[in-house]
Amino acid sequence: MKLVRTIADMQQLAREWHRNGKRIGLVPTMGYLHEGHLSLLDVAASRSEEVVVSVFVNPSQFGPGEDLERYPRDFERDRELCENRGAAAIFCPSVEEMYAGGHSTWVIEDKLTAPLCGASRPTHFRGVTTVVAKLFNAVLPDVAVFGQKDGQQALVIQRMVRDLNFPVEIVVAPTVRETDGLAMSSRNAYLTRDDRDRALAISRGLRKAREAFANGERHASALRLLVAQEIEDAAGRIDYVEMVSRQDLKPLVLVGEPAMLAVAAFFGKTRLIDNCFLG
Repeated sequence: MKLVRTIADMQQLAREWHRNGKRIGLVPTMGYLHEGHLSLLDVAASRSEEVVVSVFVNPSQFGPGEDLERYPRDFERDRELCENRGAAAIFCPSVEEMYAGGHSTWVIEDKLTAPLCGASRPTHFRGVTTVVAKLFNAVLPDVAVFGQKDGQQALVIQRMVRDLNFPVEIVVAPTVRETDGLAMSSRNAYLTRDDRDRALAISRGLRKAREAFANGERHASALRLLVAQEIEDAAGRIDYVEMVSRQDLKPLVLVGEPAMLAVAAFFGKTRLIDNCFLG
């Protein structure tokens, strides 16, 4: 497995692979990898010959007072996991490599980024779309794999690729959960034992909503309430519980089209997101 630290070296390697007829798969991450990330490598490997994992804690997607400095990091473990999973390369640039001095160019999607996480983290998606565009230009992938847990992010990236004509196939892979139902996330490392136990309210509420939907419930307010009640009963602090269209993230009153029931909630100081697809 190759360790690549500069954009020029990554582009040179990617062009060499392309000259040899190889498809490149990209899995963008901020490191501190878990089985959810590794499942994305498996999906990428099924659709390409050479899989690149980017490990880059992107400062531009963190707002003031957020957890940039304490975001969990363990690069040596990440490298071992990627090698064991068959990655061809890790692309791990420095901040200075990714953002030249005086950087002033941004990629902005201004519709899908407005609701949900965009409402409480107004600069977050500007950082996401910009860094993903930069990763696409560095790695030159044929396919990139994102997780469903970050459902809004995946839709935003799909829109960016469509609108800006990136020649990249975007694949959204299912959320991977712990055995007790908690969605895997690097930020789970922040949770105390009590916080973690209480955080199971999110997946419990989503499961109840899926069951109610399967039994014929179509009112978004009733389905949202099932999730909200679980979180509130567990003393969590709700950022949002929303039922939105999977096409444009507009809020739904009745679920008559493909929908996403999206959740963000705090347990202790840790903000967790999760969702389920309905319809």
